[in-house]
Amino acid sequence: MIGSNLWGEDLVKTIIEPFRIKAVEPIRMTTREERLAILAKADWNLFKIPARDILIDLLTDSGTGAMSAEQWAALMRGDESYAGSESWFRFESRVRELTGFRHIVPTHQGRAAERILFSCLGVAGKVVLNNTHFDTTRANVEALGGRAVDIPVPEARVPADESPFKGNIDLTALEGWLAREPGQIACAMVTVTNNSGGGQPASLANLREASRLCRAAGVPFFLDACRFAENAWLIKLREPGQGERSVEEIAREMFSLADGATFSAKKDGLANIGGFLASNDDRLARLEQELLILTEGFPTYGGLAGRDLDAIAVGLTEVVNEDYLRYRMASTRYLGEGLLGAGMPIVRPTGGHAVYIDAGSFLPRIPPRELPGQALACAFYAEGGVRGVEIGTLMFGGRDPATGRERLAPLELLRLAIPRRVYTQSHIDYLVEVAQEVAAGKESLRGFRIVEEHQHLRHFTARLAPL
Repeated sequence: MIGSNLWGEDLVKTIIEPFRIKAVEPIRMTTREERLAILAKADWNLFKIPARDILIDLLTDSGTGAMSAEQWAALMRGDESYAGSESWFRFESRVRELTGFRHIVPTHQGRAAERILFSCLGVAGKVVLNNTHFDTTRANVEALGGRAVDIPVPEARVPADESPFKGNIDLTALEGWLAREPGQIACAMVTVTNNSGGGQPASLANLREASRLCRAAGVPFFLDACRFAENAWLIKLREPGQGERSVEEIAREMFSLADGATFSAKKDGLANIGGFLASNDDRLARLEQELLILTEGFPTYGGLAGRDLDAIAVGLTEVVNEDYLRYRMASTRYLGEGLLGAGMPIVRPTGGHAVYIDAGSFLPRIPPRELPGQALACAFYAEGGVRGVEIGTLMFGGRDPATGRERLAPLELLRLAIPRRVYTQSHIDYLVEVAQEVAAGKESLRGFRIVEEHQHLRHFTARLAPL
């Protein structure tokens, strides 16, 4: 019998993937001793471990999904003309149909869209507001001399809180910033879903009011829309009055509330590369195109092959399929319930693309400066060959560029991001078994120190050593 939880989401024992598997990729098995040696050779940084040494790779859901038969067919239709290819027109048509934006600027991935947008907005010396900036968003703001300020709702800081829309931006704080710093706010953004805050969605009601406040203040309002479809599905499930609407209809309203959007097609584009920057502002679009030509490519390919543009166009149709989204959320929730059963606290309720373990609560004797999220990430790899990513003080710490003071992350998390259409329920069952082993040995885990780091995005390349 199938029941439902507080938000009306189905609870099932067996998850039926809404697809058949046509090709398989072998996974190399390793021993615990081999994995410990691999960790040491990689300076205890999981980004440095070769993919061949990973059993289950949950480092990111960005560009790691499996493409459909229709997407592979689209690759063969790719038109590689330098200017004005047919692939571009198919891509532009689908993005415009979905988002409603007039100006579509293709980019090779989301961080390129961020860099171009913030460069053209002139963020130097100004503030960019966000529910929570993700790593590349924050780095691009700060590298250009801007100040990235997070204003999530208070419940977003409480992992065990079951509020349905913990990805909302704090409207009181937003209104305060808009009133207090006239002329100093380059733009406001809402990341949907809120990746740094546990993959939590923002509600339509919150987006409407944030849009109204920004437009009244004359401040541009943008979406970081990497996971727009997952956010729209959670709106459909959880927000009163939205249950009868289609996911595409909800998504279209989300985009209509913004002045523009950045997008990584490696997430809800269901593709392995690509992205776009969209807006309705003629002047801003002209500046973006000029910088695109300088750094990415001609405006009808933007650093992408024509075949990639075609694959994204198909992916943007498939991603709003509700059978797919139902399966996607069920598999994520299944992992979350398994981790809770293994004794690991998680960010609740589970979102769409990942489960976030509250490493700070799970390992309270390891302080933030000793990187409890990284300690847990290394433990998952050592025990089972599972690669996740720390989202805590290693990723978001360091020196505040505005004050020079040491910066600690508000939460110490381990993110297990689930690639789209890649792993089955048996893989998730194995993950839960690994979590049980890690939990059984938690008292032996120790923290880390940073041996060497870069100024920006230090977690990608840092050298670490166990304490």
